[in-house]
Amino acid sequence: MEIRALADQAPFTTKDGSVIRSILDLSNAPVRNQSLAEASVKAGVTTERHYHRVSEEFYFVLEGAGVMEVDGEEREIRAGDAVLIPPGAWHQIQATDDLRFLCCCAPPYSHEDTFME
Repeated sequence: MEIRALADQAPFTTKDGSVIRSILDLSNAPVRNQSLAEASVKAGVTTERHYHRVSEEFYFVLEGAGVMEVDGEEREIRAGDAVLIPPGAWHQIQATDDLRFLCCCAPPYSHEDTFME
């Protein structure tokens, strides 16, 4: 059994500019097929537009609000919303209030699978 406490995970900044704490991923557990992280984006910040060639992502908003863009379509998001980001889809998130969300990736997130504009 693998259990990781969020509070024990050190934050780092990803290529897109969001602050991440890996909950379960290749860096801290014997994960094979997916990853789970908490992401934070401060109000007024927009992440860098990017895509993942292989990974499919789900975002689940825990707190805050923002604007999510996926392949040119923009929608407002808030706590309780879930977003699907297919592999290959350009995306970015703009925080209108401090945002905190879960990010699930399958296969697991990797910097090598993150491509910027």
